[in-house]
Amino acid sequence: MNPKLAFALSAVFAATACSSPNQPDSANNPPAAEQCFALKQAQIENTRITKAEWSNDGLVGADRMSSLTGGSATDRQAGAHCVVEGEIGARTGADGKPYGTKFQMRLPQNWNRKFLFQGGGGVDGFVAPALGSIPVRTSTAMPALTRGYAVVSMDGGHPMPTPDFGADPQARLDFAYQSTGKVTQVAKQLIRKLYQSAPQHSYFMGCSNGGREAMIAAQRYPTEFDGVIAANPGFRLSRAAVAEVWDTQQLMKIAPKNSDGHKILANALTQADLDKVSQAVLNRCDAKDGLKDGVINAWESCGFRPEMAGLSPAKTAALKAVFDGAKNSKGEQIYSGWFYDSGINGEDWRRWKLGTSQTAEPNARNVTLGYGSLKWYFMTPPVPDFDLSRFDFDTDTPKTYATGKINDATDTDMSAFRQNGGKFIIVTGISDPVFSAKDQRDWFAAMQRDTPNAENFSRMFMVPGMNHCGGGKAFDDFDPLTALENWHDKGQAPELMLAKGKSFPGRSMPLCAYPKIAVYKGGDEKRAESFVCE
Repeated sequence: MNPKLAFALSAVFAATACSSPNQPDSANNPPAAEQCFALKQAQIENTRITKAEWSNDGLVGADRMSSLTGGSATDRQAGAHCVVEGEIGARTGADGKPYGTKFQMRLPQNWNRKFLFQGGGGVDGFVAPALGSIPVRTSTAMPALTRGYAVVSMDGGHPMPTPDFGADPQARLDFAYQSTGKVTQVAKQLIRKLYQSAPQHSYFMGCSNGGREAMIAAQRYPTEFDGVIAANPGFRLSRAAVAEVWDTQQLMKIAPKNSDGHKILANALTQADLDKVSQAVLNRCDAKDGLKDGVINAWESCGFRPEMAGLSPAKTAALKAVFDGAKNSKGEQIYSGWFYDSGINGEDWRRWKLGTSQTAEPNARNVTLGYGSLKWYFMTPPVPDFDLSRFDFDTDTPKTYATGKINDATDTDMSAFRQNGGKFIIVTGISDPVFSAKDQRDWFAAMQRDTPNAENFSRMFMVPGMNHCGGGKAFDDFDPLTALENWHDKGQAPELMLAKGKSFPGRSMPLCAYPKIAVYKGGDEKRAESFVCE
């Protein structure tokens, strides 16, 4: 067995087994209810504190938007803490509607001197419980609040999880990036007021749009954060929105009609079709990592072609058009293509691309979330009555460029973040159906090229089979927060993360830092120690 891998795995096992709330040092007096209540009167510029209550039982309610944020879908106990809620910059927008950035902050009695900004999801418009769960819904790792972090969450600068905030220019800016800066400043002031101390480390962690916000934090506020975890980030959100329309148009071409004569998007590819594609990809690529076990670790060298799946010519053509990515009439790429992977038959892949509706009104998220976002927010000016079935990829795509400039986290020079001591971890599912893992890989390669000594501060972990923020046929139970802590606190750069998954009971696998992959070298196929990163 590779001795370096053995040492790394033992460290990961130990960190996972011993993960527990970090206690403040003995010189720090833990806050009590009285100090918490006093925060209701805190004077912070352009901010109104609406709630300051002490939670003695530490109960944190379920995140009702967990399918979009990757947060906890169940109630959790987190120890005694102070709950603060408020609003920054309340105002009336250009559309006559009320706006402002609402937030929730939870400050634990036993503070570990760290601060975590919890990313949102979807188009935001809601304040999720500030628990700081690992933003991969299948992770069983301990949440940040339970570890002793002060955690903040926010609504992105608008009060509803709908895209019509795009009618107000300031709300656009807040959603794109400004609300992150505003809430960070207020959160750090509340920390200083309660604990009489600034945080030693400030982290940002999120998935999906929250992953984009995490990348925005590192790129636009590089001196405010020294650790970022971006999971399945929608970092090129404006182009992904165009790609959603592209995918739907390609699939609608082959969608069969129901008895009323309406095309049914959900039936364009049946579950049997997707199962057939998944199995064909496995047949082609599974054994390339040394072990045929249902996991395609050698995803970059797969070499699968849609013709190999044995679908009808029409379905093969549609599948190829989707996986080749959105293009204009000249064949120029608008949004990245996708890797073929086993997770294409996962529930989450269908949820985004196809949905389940048997009526003329599709319920695929590419339609229910994507269409409104494109019309209200990504197109400038908003065109709420736009017929996206007629979207022209030559003439209409440029209408998204202005929003893309403020929204997309595409900077590749992150030297300011690195200079501030920042550590950057990306985790992406190869089978993510809405944000392309190929696009993420290509951006990461460009960032490493454009940022000197990028290997000293950045790591990317690609998860074969994983859909969006967890799920799929994947080792999708892992702990990037402990990896970040060990990097900062112990100088241990994460070369791998130990992972498990419900799809593979009793097994463990190393997730290797890109460009390395887990390769089977012999021994017990169920144990991570039987693999090396190379």
